[in-house]
Amino acid sequence: MTGAAALAGFSLLLTGCANGSEGAANAEGGTEAEEGRIAVSYDGGIAVLDGETLEVIEQFDTEQFTRLNAFGDGQHVVVTTSKGFQVLDTAAPELTDVVIEATAGGHVVRHDGKTVLFDDGTGTTTMLDTKALLESDGELPEVETHTADSPHHGVSIVLEDGTLVTTVGTEESRTGAVALHPHDDHWHEAASSDECPGIHGEGTAAEEAVIFGCENGALLFKDGEFTKFTAPDEYGRMGNAFVSETSPIVVGDYTSDPDAEGYLLNAVTLIDTAAGTYDVVDLPDEVQYTFRDVVRGPDDNAYILSSDGSIHVLDPASGEIIDAFPVVETWEGPSDWQDAHPAIVTDGEVAYVTEPGSNAIHVVDLATGDVQTSAEFDFTPNEIAVAAV
Repeated sequence: MTGAAALAGFSLLLTGCANGSEGAANAEGGTEAEEGRIAVSYDGGIAVLDGETLEVIEQFDTEQFTRLNAFGDGQHVVVTTSKGFQVLDTAAPELTDVVIEATAGGHVVRHDGKTVLFDDGTGTTTMLDTKALLESDGELPEVETHTADSPHHGVSIVLEDGTLVTTVGTEESRTGAVALHPHDDHWHEAASSDECPGIHGEGTAAEEAVIFGCENGALLFKDGEFTKFTAPDEYGRMGNAFVSETSPIVVGDYTSDPDAEGYLLNAVTLIDTAAGTYDVVDLPDEVQYTFRDVVRGPDDNAYILSSDGSIHVLDPASGEIIDAFPVVETWEGPSDWQDAHPAIVTDGEVAYVTEPGSNAIHVVDLATGDVQTSAEFDFTPNEIAVAAV
């Protein structure tokens, strides 16, 4: 295995990369972020909404399809375009000229005060302080980069001690991950694993336990070592991890059929990173979801927006559905992952749920299941992001 790990591969291929906050004031006395603003993409545009009333604050023209990711500072959202990672300021609001260049922008990861972006087209990981944009006065902040040996569709994360954990692969295949320590002008390989074919997705659970999905299980990086979990099926793909940094249990998506048509899933992976256990749990027949339809919320439960129109509450410790509340009309899975279909994002307590079939968005209290606000628009919502901290 090579020492330079990383990411790339052209991809919006099943990225499912798969994510109301207290705004932060600009350190130089600039605009103060509005609490709970959200961004919503639609065909050819992006709208900035008030997170409480869902009032449209401003709209911007964009490319036909764009991806949205919270930057993590309570104010900015990263918009993935053909230019790279373009910064949307939800407080101004303004689709700024600040762009972190990328030939094929992929995953955006936030952890421990760092925001890390991966360019699938070059294998370049770009790292910067999450609060840096608030203090940059409209300029691109100082960044640090790492370039993989080969471009591929990948993902990276920076841990508290500066360790860079990043995927390994080529444009043809992805094989595993590597942990790198920074040393002056180079990176030193501390640990590696080539036991994760098709590695995709990332999540960080309690105690900085990092999990990646594989086509035959999952890969854990914890306490400086990689550990492989093997799926019960020959093909048992986990592509997305839904985590809480206060819980050791990772909830992952799961499919055992490499030839399955459509994107609706009916099982989850439960990985206890403290106990070192890995289980696949079949969900009730009515609970089917896509990569856009799972979040973690109150009590570290998982909240699954199902095609039956309800949010089903999963207790990760038991693997049981413990509650459900209706929110949207029943819906069918998309024929392509980019197609608009119901999605859920959260600030931790409140969820924002899109309903493309009626051009609507709903604000849901996850603790009670109450729909607090609903609004219809003259556009069809696709991706959605909270300008969260």
